[in-house]
Amino acid sequence: MYIYVGILLISCKNLNCEEMSGGPGLESLVDQQISVITNDGRNIVGVLKGFDQATNIILDESHERVYSTKEGVQQLVLGLYIIRGDNISIVGEVDEELDSNLDMSKLRAHPLKPIIH
Repeated sequence: MYIYVGILLISCKNLNCEEMSGGPGLESLVDQQISVITNDGRNIVGVLKGFDQATNIILDESHERVYSTKEGVQQLVLGLYIIRGDNISIVGEVDEELDSNLDMSKLRAHPLKPIIH
């Protein structure tokens, strides 16, 4: 089951959906690796360190995944990174075991286009 909260689509698999009405429901994702899709189509992956009531988030050990149809996924190191809540489109938990088994150099995909509201 998925629940739509503001501009976030959050899986109820690891969250208590009954208690989500008071906030964005990111509490259970703190100190876990997440993937963020921004409104301009960027995919940023990192460890969620914190967030606030405006859904501004702080990621540590973060990198941007840049997709291309001609070459593998490039991973640009960002380090400690803050993303404004009004620029977040989707937040998802990353399965670290599955993610570590992916060969990013062989993945090909069209880059995401900006999200239009």
